[in-house]
This record gives sequence, structure tokens and C-alpha cells, in this order.
Amino acid sequence: MSHTPRSTYRVQVRPGFDLDATAELAGYLAALGVTHLYTAPLLTATPGSTHGYDVADHRAVNPQLGGEPARVRLVRALRAAGLGLVVDIVPNHAGVARPEANPAWWDVLRRGRDSAYARWFDIDWDRGRLLLPVLADTADALDDLKLVDGELRYHEHRFPVADGTGDGTPRQVHDRQHYELVNWRRGDAELTYRRFFAVSDLAGLRVEDPEVFDATHAEILRWVDAGEVDGIRVDHPDGLRDPAGYLARLRAAAPERWLVVEKILEYGEDLPDWPVDGTTGYDALAAVSGLFVDPDAEPEFTTLDGRLTGRYTSWADLTHATKLEAATRLLAAELTRLGALVPELPGEQVRAALAELAACFPVYRGYPPEGARHLAAARSEAGRRRPDLTGVLDAVTARLRDPGHELAARFPQLTGAVMAKGVEDTAYYRWSRFVALNEVGGSPAHFGVPPAELHRFAATRHVRWPASMTALSTHDTKRGEDVRARLAVLSELPGRWAERVADWMSRAPLADPALAHLLWQTAVGAWPIERERLHGYAEKAAREASVTTSWADPDPAFEHELHALVDRMYDDPELHAQITAFAAEITPPGWSNALGQKLVQLAMPGVPDVYQGTELWENSLVDPDNRRPVDFAVRRDMLARLDAGWRPAVAGDGAAKLLVVSRTLRLRRDRPDLFGGYRPVPVRGPGAAHAVAFDRGGAVAVATRLPLRLARSGGWRDTTVSLPVHQCTDLFTGRVYSGSELLLDDLLSTYPVALLAPTDSVEAAA
Repeated sequence: MSHTPRSTYRVQVRPGFDLDATAELAGYLAALGVTHLYTAPLLTATPGSTHGYDVADHRAVNPQLGGEPARVRLVRALRAAGLGLVVDIVPNHAGVARPEANPAWWDVLRRGRDSAYARWFDIDWDRGRLLLPVLADTADALDDLKLVDGELRYHEHRFPVADGTGDGTPRQVHDRQHYELVNWRRGDAELTYRRFFAVSDLAGLRVEDPEVFDATHAEILRWVDAGEVDGIRVDHPDGLRDPAGYLARLRAAAPERWLVVEKILEYGEDLPDWPVDGTTGYDALAAVSGLFVDPDAEPEFTTLDGRLTGRYTSWADLTHATKLEAATRLLAAELTRLGALVPELPGEQVRAALAELAACFPVYRGYPPEGARHLAAARSEAGRRRPDLTGVLDAVTARLRDPGHELAARFPQLTGAVMAKGVEDTAYYRWSRFVALNEVGGSPAHFGVPPAELHRFAATRHVRWPASMTALSTHDTKRGEDVRARLAVLSELPGRWAERVADWMSRAPLADPALAHLLWQTAVGAWPIERERLHGYAEKAAREASVTTSWADPDPAFEHELHALVDRMYDDPELHAQITAFAAEITPPGWSNALGQKLVQLAMPGVPDVYQGTELWENSLVDPDNRRPVDFAVRRDMLARLDAGWRPAVAGDGAAKLLVVSRTLRLRRDRPDLFGGYRPVPVRGPGAAHAVAFDRGGAVAVATRLPLRLARSGGWRDTTVSLPVHQCTDLFTGRVYSGSELLLDDLLSTYPVALLAPTDSVEAAA
């Protein structure tokens, strides 16, 4: 079996859906056409973790997933079904929320610098004791500290006691430790260890140290050496001190395995020349989803946004503000640590200059050789915004250009965190002009992707990164792919949407109109959605936006108003009926978009991933909503019915999407020779702008875009697509076509998509 997948299927392995439950999917996934299972992290996480990205013990499989015996059973089940395995690993950080669950962290707390694990974690020991932000926001919080069984206890938290320091009151014992328990609010400002973004429960690892690399990767690489792992997905490489060096070491340890990185690329940015097979697919997500957005609607949505919010702010200015907030507030501890690396200049000015450079940095992180250009762009923009800092900016930038300076090594770790927290986790919830574009790896300032741009993207990917992953949904996407597909329909009726949402917002006002616009778009995009799910989303979105309420300082009055608005959507009969009617109006063209983007993603160059459950219609929102349990029994039964000859309508339960997914994945698996190239396929006629078609080297994909405009213009009429073969079969309908020119009115009469392959190859595969 080749180690490079032809496709993957992502499963959120977790307590409640463990490795044995995952093993039971092997037969279904093989029938679906998948070649590799792609799992969430498997190593021992913090007890109770629902995601696995807080690995607490790198030595073993998580016992809450079934432990090593269950992993072995999973591998056997996959091999029996002819499937491979791709695992997710987390090199940047470790879970420390429960110190007793992390042996290395526990030992560091107990022994301090003398711990054998002190070098594991990115700790600034020169600043004194290790600060742990766990105390309540009260002056007497330490009065609740207790000594129990030789440990310090603070409510549910347990901490070790250094040898010879256990006599006296709990406060006296605490004051002798290598760590200091502090108010949780001090976490963002004064921590003495690097974190994952602003999450104090995730401590940064120093995998650039060969000993730390070996210790934290030994178990994963044991599986690789045993031939039980075909691919590795690397979480958040931007957080590492030396991503290129780390990936070179990992590639040397797993030389023949498929290796992809969760590298978020900004619009137009290229993946560094790393020894990897590509990214985890957010670049493809942006290109494919944008294909179904009408670029002509941008001016109307910009006008609508200004009218609804009462102000106009450019995307550039908004993200500068949110990134600056992230740098100076959420990541103030990291900023302080960097500022201390330039002791010869005034500390406050150095911190201000570094924050401004990070806020102006145009990508997550700069890498050679492009990194110098990005730093120059950041310096230029920072000087424009803060001319009062010119001298300090010049001095700091000179040090950032010096590869031997510690600041140059650490600053890139800050810029990635600033981008993630400032843009993904804040600006995306404030910028509500058109939320279908507010997606990880996306660019809300770029309104839609014309077919020619999609073709250029795909052709370049085929040449440079043919084994890079493609994705439409992940555990981190802000909205599920089908929600975005339906929201894309709004770009085809901007006037109608403006009228509808303005009426709703006037009848049910909210103190934050930008958040209200985001919420109304989300509601119609996911409707019908259970009330409690929309409540959960609304609260998370409001707190992430941090305009009127926030995670650190919730505003009960505003949140009451927010939840009352959500309830009114369900309890006001007239409003509920209008939402339902509007959602019903945009749902059919949304289905067309959903099938189109799914086919393009699955058939384009790269290794396509299907996120759990998305082979049917799926209206998930941001996590934890997108990590809900999946009903695989329904999917098994529906796939069996399709295989028995049933051909569903587009409307309904999503069986048409399952048809598209299964037939495309099976063709990729069984006839890889039909996917060895890429070229656009000519479409001619009055509806040509509404079709995207490409030839992968024998397999031809055809999808409909902007279906409402197509219908208003009279449909396909005499629009034709040119084929490279004389006789071909549509994998979705089974119809056979002859000739080099096909009428789209005929080809797309059943479904808005078609996957064509030479008839003889289809018969051979069958």
C-alpha cells in the first residue's frame, strides 16, 4: 500500500467515541471510497479532553480512548479493510491544566530548574518562580489553599511540594515552592512560560532540543517504524521556534510517510520550501468556497454593512486594531518577554514597537526568503501608523534581521499567535459584511474567486504540491461547508437580503449591530437549527468579538439581550415564519453550491479529506458544535441503498451529496491514472460563466456556480462543454454520452454536477 493517501476521512476520536468505535467504521469508510482514516491526536491527553490537543503524557495512547490495546485493534481493522492510518500530532505544546496528569510538568513544578524536564518547556527561569494563573480574582484566594497527602490543593487543583518544604501552613509551604499560584487574570500579562496562543493550560514545548524531540515523538515514531502509520498531520508548526529544523528532523525520522502541516497561508502566500507534502487544506478551502460567491455583489454588501452598523471600517484597519489588542492584552506576557531581549532601549517603547510590528505583519509568520519582505512591509506600515516610534522601530527591526539575535528567533512565534487571536478569533466575529468569507485561511477582503483564478490555483498546486490536502470542513472551521454554501447564495440576491435583514434588525434590535448582522446570516445559513445550538453559538461569537461582552468580563445585561433575540427567532410566530421562508428560498441553490464545491474539492489536485459526517448535508457551526456525534448508521444504510441502484433527488436528506462523495472517492481510489493531470475544460455559450469544468487526465468534473443568476438569465440554453474523449459516462447518473461537445442542459439535468470518465474505464472499474 502506498503511504500517500488518495483520500482521507477525519474522525474526532474522543472519550465517548473511542478507538474501538472508530475501528467499527473501517468497513463503511472502505465502501465510501476512502483510502485512509485520519484521526484526532491519540496520545494521553488531559483527563476529560474532548479534542486531544492537550497531550499530557507522550509515552502512551490515551487510556480514555482505549489505550494501546485499542490502537492495535484499530490498526488491524483498518488493514483488514484495506485502509491506512494518518495520525495527528501536537509538537508545539502540552496540556498542563491537571499537573498530576503530566509527569514532566509535575516534576518541573516539584524540582524547578533541577528537574530533568526543565528543558522540555519554554520557561523563562530568569524572571523568578514559575507563575501558575489558577487563583480566583479575590484578594484572599490563597486562604483556600490546603495541604493534603503531601500536596498543595486549591479546590480541584493539585500541586506537588518540593522535598523538605512541606512543614508549616499551606501559605508558608506555597511560598517555598518553585512555582507561585497567582490570580487567573495575571495569566495574559505576567506568565513566565510560553503558551499556545493565550491558553495558559497549554505550555510551550522546546522540540528544537533533540532530547525533547526524541522523548515526545518516541511513541509516534514507534508506530511509524512498525508500519502502522502512513501519514502524519503536524499541528500548528508556526508556534515552534524552528519549524524548518523540526520538520527536517521529523522527515528524517519518517522518510517515506505522507507529511502535512497545519500551516495557515494568507491570500497569495506560498508554503515555505519545507520537506513536507503540503498543508492541511485551508488554502484549497478558500479557493473552492470562493468560487461559488458572486464577486459583483461586493459593493452592495459593503454599503449594507455600513448602513447596518452606522460606520465603515476597512478590513485592514479592523484587523490592525484587533491584532494590536491581541498583542498588548491577550499576549502581553509574551510581549514582555520579547521586550526584555532589548534591554538597552526603553522597555515601554520596545514593547509598543514590537506590538505594532506584529499588528502590521501581513502573514502569520515570515520564513526565508520571503520573511525579509514581510518584515519590511510590516516596518513600513508600522512607521506609517506610529511615526513617533521611528527610532525604536528601526532599532528593533535591525535586531529582527539578525538571525543570531534571540529576538529574531522568538518574534515569529508572537506574530503567528497575534494573527490567530486577532483575526481568526476576534476580527472574524466583528467583520460581518459577508460571513461566508470569514473562514480559517480565507480572506474576507477578497470577495469571491472567479473560475480563472481557481484554475490557476489548481494548476499550480498540481505542479508544486500534488499531495497537499484539500478540505472544506475541519474541527476548526468557523462554519460547516454546507452552511457556507447556502450563505454564498446571498451574494446572488444582495438587494433582497438587505431588505430582509434590515427589517429583522429593526424589529429585534441588538446593542451591537455588527454582531446582529453576523447572527442573522448564521441563522439563515444553518436553519433549521436547534435553539440551544444557536444560543451556544451566539454567546461564543459575542465573547470572541469582545466588543460588548467577553470571556474575561462577560456583560450579563448584554448577553441577556442577546439570548432574548435568539429566543425571539423561535417564539415570535411571524418572525419564525419569515426566517423559515427565507431559509427555504435559499436552500435549493445552497444545495447546488454544496454539491459543486464538494465535487471540485474532491476532484481537484491534492489529497481530499472528508470531515466526519459531511458526506451528508451538515449545518454545523464553530466548535464545539462541529464536533458533535455523527450518526454513522444512517450513512451506512444510505450508502447501501445507493449501491443498490437508488438515485436520490438533490432535495432532502443529503443522499445526493453522499452519491457525489462516494463515486468521486471510489474513482480516485480505483483509477488514479485518471487523476494525473490538470487542465481547464472549455465551456461555451450563454451560461459559460456559470460552469467550472476541468480535466484531471481522463476524469472530467463539471459544476454549476451562481445558480440563481443562471436561472434568471434563462438557464444553460445552448451552453456546451468540450470533452477530451469520444464516449464517457457520468458517475452520478450512469448515463453514457458520445461526442466531443455536450449540452450542459442535458448533462446537468439531474444534478448540478457531473463526473465524467471514459466509459471503458468505468466498466473496467465496476
